[in-house]
Amino acid sequence: MEMHQVRYFLAVSRLLNFTRAAEECHVAQPSLTRAIKQLEDELGGELFRRERNLTHLTEFGQRMVPLLQQCHDSAASAKVLASSLKSGTIAPLSMALSTAVDLGLLVPDLTELMRALKGLELRFRRGTREQVVEFLKKGEVELAVAGPLSENWERLDAWPLFTERLYLAVSAEHPLADRDQIEASELVDDHLLLRTYCEVASAFEDFLKSRQLRAVVGHKIVSEPDLVTMVAANLGIGMVPESTPRPDRVRLISINGLDLTRTVYLYCVAGRQRSAAASALIRLLRAGDWSRRAA
Repeated sequence: MEMHQVRYFLAVSRLLNFTRAAEECHVAQPSLTRAIKQLEDELGGELFRRERNLTHLTEFGQRMVPLLQQCHDSAASAKVLASSLKSGTIAPLSMALSTAVDLGLLVPDLTELMRALKGLELRFRRGTREQVVEFLKKGEVELAVAGPLSENWERLDAWPLFTERLYLAVSAEHPLADRDQIEASELVDDHLLLRTYCEVASAFEDFLKSRQLRAVVGHKIVSEPDLVTMVAANLGIGMVPESTPRPDRVRLISINGLDLTRTVYLYCVAGRQRSAAASALIRLLRAGDWSRRAA
């Protein structure tokens, strides 16, 4: 199927006149008629019935109109998009963030990037550290921001952005809420929220096991906002990075003997061509003052 055949068909279906359609398409009528016949042969059905001055669509032709219109519109959109990309009018950028990283940390750099690139089109992917690696490997994203990843892939370029501590998050209604530091032994009667998506989640669980401590119930949480919501409602406690957004009714407490930290990195695939948008964002992220942002 050729796009000029589709264009001729749509013109005839709208005008119901082969002569006028040929004039509109700037083609000789025999050429237009021949193209329509070839399209009918390819689709396997008659599209028009010509009865002197009463040309009309067959039922088959009527069914083809919306489908071929969509085909024509998609092709036209693809052509416009290709032209925009080539001229730099549109600058797409796909990036991944681990589920445990707050997008708000990147807002200053994204704001600056949008000022510089008016046609910037951002596409975000969220996932675990295993999924982030796959996004990068498959070329689904150009760059990623996450904690330590699940495998040491030799093609990864990694630049540390900042390191932060993790604290125990509790509700303001929790009996320990007014304390700055507690002993691990004070956690035995609490409901622990397990951050299954976190790069360093296992370290906290290992810490509790080393002291032979177990929470009454372990709720498995799949996102940072869900964990904060549960803590705020006093439905459990859990470790969160200092940069995690939280309401005033969520308090952070340190645990004596536990110095849990994580480093957040910027990742790219070495040797892979990068878009102008990706290169610009890499420079912004690496030059950013993370000591103030992540605090």
